[in-house]
Amino acid sequence: MSPYTAAADRYDHLSYRRTGRSGLKLPEISLGLWQNFGTEYDSFDVARAMLRRAFDAGITHFDLANNYGPPPGSAESNFGMLFKQDFRPYRDELIISTKAGYLMWPGPYGEFGSRKYLLASLDQSLKRMGLDYVDIFYSHRPDDETPLEETMMALDHAVRSGKALYAGISNYPADMTAEAASILRELGTPCIIHQARYSMMDRWVEDGLLAQLDKDDIGFIVFSPLAQGLLSDKYLHGIPSTSRVTKSYGSLQKKHITPEIVAKLQKLNNVAANRGQTLAQMAIAWLLRLPRVTSVLIGASSTAQIDDCIGGTMNTAFTSDELTLIDSILA
Repeated sequence: MSPYTAAADRYDHLSYRRTGRSGLKLPEISLGLWQNFGTEYDSFDVARAMLRRAFDAGITHFDLANNYGPPPGSAESNFGMLFKQDFRPYRDELIISTKAGYLMWPGPYGEFGSRKYLLASLDQSLKRMGLDYVDIFYSHRPDDETPLEETMMALDHAVRSGKALYAGISNYPADMTAEAASILRELGTPCIIHQARYSMMDRWVEDGLLAQLDKDDIGFIVFSPLAQGLLSDKYLHGIPSTSRVTKSYGSLQKKHITPEIVAKLQKLNNVAANRGQTLAQMAIAWLLRLPRVTSVLIGASSTAQIDDCIGGTMNTAFTSDELTLIDSILA
């Protein structure tokens, strides 16, 4: 590809929402580099095209984790090459996040929430990406065997050392979120953001977590907003050969796409069509209707999917009848 110069109108397309009780704003759509940016299965040129398209459209936030790939680490390595080639001049316009919590190397120090693991992993992530710091560093999952104070003190140290600007947590239940937020406040490094799975088809956060985030004024960034692609038009008429369900490493498998699910998707698609949206756009709009949602973190395998998801920001208002109908379809 030719040398990259970002689009001059890149800030004309999206709105930016404040992240909890902080000065940081995130675009309503963020790009996750989870399953389509690794070296084992995916195209480097496609990854480059997606990152360029995203930034040109105002997506300033790229979200990674140490274990993203496949194989683990390769998404950060690929991003590091693309950052060096295309995005280094725009570093101060970018929000780059990474996480640590899942298995990265053998032995007792290669996963979960110890200070040893988290800080070693952050150093490795910075090296893979060629960065001096990340904007947000997350504890990727709770660890019942490590004192929560130790995990939060590691996040605090990451910020105080200058290797991260903000601290966040991911996949924590409501009670642990409250405790983690309290510890970080006492340390002087507030938890500004929580990243959790949420979609019309997966609403576990409504059982206490959303209320806790409201109480503590913590930003909320949603991952898997399309339920791993179910809430798109991909599966309305069967499983296409290019779908991620054909890849052994994907989280969505053929067994998840039952006739009952397909029937629900078709009904939801009809609701979306009546709103002038694709199913994916409606799924994103359904999330963005909530003030607590700071950003919706999308995964993509093409620039067209990025464009489609951005369209979900155009109409985030729902009537009470539409919300009732969606709930009845998914009941």
